[in-house]
Amino acid sequence: MTGRSHLPIVAIDGPAGSGKSTIARLAALRTGLPFISSGAMYRAVALLALRAGILVTERAKLIALAEALEPRFAMDDEGRERVFLAGEEVTEALQQPAVAQMASAIAVIPELRAQLVAKQQAYGQRGGVVMEGRDIQTVVFPDADIKIFLFATPEERARRRWKELLAQGEAITYATVLDEVCTRDARDETRDVSPLCAASDAIKLDTDGKTIDKVVQYVVTLIHTWQKDPSLKGEFLARAVKCA
Repeated sequence: MTGRSHLPIVAIDGPAGSGKSTIARLAALRTGLPFISSGAMYRAVALLALRAGILVTERAKLIALAEALEPRFAMDDEGRERVFLAGEEVTEALQQPAVAQMASAIAVIPELRAQLVAKQQAYGQRGGVVMEGRDIQTVVFPDADIKIFLFATPEERARRRWKELLAQGEAITYATVLDEVCTRDARDETRDVSPLCAASDAIKLDTDGKTIDKVVQYVVTLIHTWQKDPSLKGEFLARAVKCA
C-alpha cells in the first residue's frame, strides 16, 4: 500500500439488498474516491446474454461476453452511478429482476468470474477506490485497506427491493421479492466458487433499522480515520472510530 496512504482501497460486500451499492456510492462521493460496482459488471454480462438469447448453460459464450466486456462508469450531477456499454446507457436496464437473477446464476462460472475479477483488480491498481459487490473483500481485494460487510434480515432487504421496484413501475408483490431474495441468498452462500461470506478482518455492520445517511457517515468516518492512521485495520479501525 506504499505511496497511496491517503487513497485507500475500500471493499464493501454483503447480501442482496443490504444497501452496499447505495452506501458505497455515497461514501465514495463524500470522500472523493472513485466508485465501481462489481455487481454491475456481472449484470452487464447478464443483460448482454439475455439480449443475445444466450442461455445459462452456454458457458463458452458467457465467458466470451465477460472477456470482451468494457463497461464505462460515470457519476451524474446528483452523484448517481451511470453505466454504459458501447456508448449506450444501461443503468436502468441492469436493475431488471430478470437481469439480477441471470447475473446470480452466471456468477458461479469460474472462468467468467476470473475474467471479471481481473478487470476489477485493474481498477484498484490505479489508486484508491470504493468498490462493492460479491467477494470484493475476500477474493478481489483480499489486502484491501478497509473491508466492510453489510447485512440485514431477508425481510428488511426484501422490503427495500420491493419499494425500489414499485417506484420503477414494476408490478410485483412483496412475497415474490422475498422469495427471490431468499433464493439468491441460498445460491450465493452455498456456491462452490467464492461463496458469500465476510472476510475474517472485515468490519461487520448491521443496517437493519438504520438510515442510509447514518451508515454512510460511519463508512466515511472509517475512511477518514484510516487516512490519519493507515496502520489501523479491521476491528482496530472500528474501535478507533467508536472511541473517537
